[in-house]
Amino acid sequence: MSDDSDHSPHTLAADDEGESTAHRDFWAETIADEIEARDPDDPVVVKGGVSPSGVAHLGNVNEIMRGYFVAEVLRNRGHEARQVFTSDDKDPLRKLPRKLADADGNIVGLGEVDAGALGRNLGKPYTAIPDPFGEADSYAAHFAALLEADADRLGVDIEMRSNTELYADSTFEPVVSHVLANADTAREVLSDYQAKVDAEYVPFNPVCEECGKLTETVTDIDLDSATVDYVCTDMEVGDNTIDGCGHEGTATFREGKLPWRFEWPGQWQVLGVDFEPFGKDHAEGSWPSGVDIAENVLDIEPPVPMVYEWFTLNGEALSSSAGNIVTVTELLDLLEPEVVRYFFALDPKKARDLDLSRLDQLVDDYDRFEGAYYGEVGDESVTEFAEAAYPYVVEAVADQPPIRLPYTFAAVLGMVDDRDLRIKLATDEGHIPADADASTIEAALARVEKARNWAERMDNAYNYRLQTDLPAVDFDEDVAAALDSLAEVVAAGHSGEEIQSAIYDTAREYDIEIGDLFEAGYRLFFDETQGPRLGEFLGELETEFVVGRLRRER
Repeated sequence: MSDDSDHSPHTLAADDEGESTAHRDFWAETIADEIEARDPDDPVVVKGGVSPSGVAHLGNVNEIMRGYFVAEVLRNRGHEARQVFTSDDKDPLRKLPRKLADADGNIVGLGEVDAGALGRNLGKPYTAIPDPFGEADSYAAHFAALLEADADRLGVDIEMRSNTELYADSTFEPVVSHVLANADTAREVLSDYQAKVDAEYVPFNPVCEECGKLTETVTDIDLDSATVDYVCTDMEVGDNTIDGCGHEGTATFREGKLPWRFEWPGQWQVLGVDFEPFGKDHAEGSWPSGVDIAENVLDIEPPVPMVYEWFTLNGEALSSSAGNIVTVTELLDLLEPEVVRYFFALDPKKARDLDLSRLDQLVDDYDRFEGAYYGEVGDESVTEFAEAAYPYVVEAVADQPPIRLPYTFAAVLGMVDDRDLRIKLATDEGHIPADADASTIEAALARVEKARNWAERMDNAYNYRLQTDLPAVDFDEDVAAALDSLAEVVAAGHSGEEIQSAIYDTAREYDIEIGDLFEAGYRLFFDETQGPRLGEFLGELETEFVVGRLRRER
């Protein structure tokens, strides 16, 4: 058996003393160093993979984006690099997902599709199961198309490879033949990692020609004819059982698959993989066994590994069954692609939470990161990271820093439907230069709709609409007088915080309930009885407009 310490997925670019060979400000540079240390032939193959078992969500993008940054660094160094992504679509469907995503990435429940197309096919390979939406060739093809579309939305070009096709076109056949020819060694290696590996265990799962399900019961191997004999037996899935049909038959090496622990290193061999990132769940199980199988069964060198920490969503683990997921499509309704790429450019060894309610903080961090690249931030640590990573985060580096509206200010502008008023407010606040041309203005305003979508999805303090025309209002005399007085405060040029304080002072001065004065303000500006922090909101608007509205003149 191999010594796993030589292939620890937690060690990046280490020399003989275990010290980093060079300090890098961007982790993808460190990985590229380690790949180059092996002197690989071009093209360098960067791989990821996924089992098409449920909704294609943001968690699946982990391997796409981690691989992308490393591939881009290698390309920048003059290498040809391919980013391959395997769909483990010859795996059996073991249980019904609770949620699916349609062709546009929108999440739907099983009640909205032909769920029977799934339920009738438990135990069958994903590529043998009809697309429940009735559009793609199979459930697997539907899922793979979603991932390709998500990668494309983020500006990443991946080569999707189907495991089913790798078996069907005989690409995997030499690996299957070698593993079965060395079944005793395969059993010995696997027994260190997996229980119930006895003398009868055969590392191959045929597809039953009668019922189409995968079976784990092989009764004979014929290496000369490249076939196995099998019995279609039951499959245990947790506490449930998927019934086999009992059929006895013969299958070729193309009509079945290797178990996962053999299939993963088999992919390394047939695809010539140089680097593969993977989640921490594989670090202590699948990776050590994969290394052992690669070296002692297949006689190949495993690729350079990298373990990434999972991120949580809204403080909880990503879970399709619990509904705690977000798709790339959904997230790109709220954020620019470069902000999403920035999230994945951060240190993959550190766990992070993507809190949708606080996306403003993520966007603020991105804006600071971008500003640091252009020399607008004094923090050296941020600047060093930005100088190394920013060119890989954006589609193209501009000569001048893009104009970015602060996300919460963009959400304020999202309360305004009038485009000209949006521009005037942003210009008055100094976020858009007075001499900005049309394309600059359009680019700056692009964030407004995303922030507006965020306000609506979160139903937060920005989910209100400013009334362009004066609503039909009628106030008591003392409330009207207080509004006039408040208009004088605004006209004097006070800040939003000062206006907020003045609302309380004015209510006390005119001996009216504070809540009544706030409600009057909300009626004037939103035609609602509640809204965001009124003073701060008014401080963001054009002074002349606010004064006129408080005086009920416009």
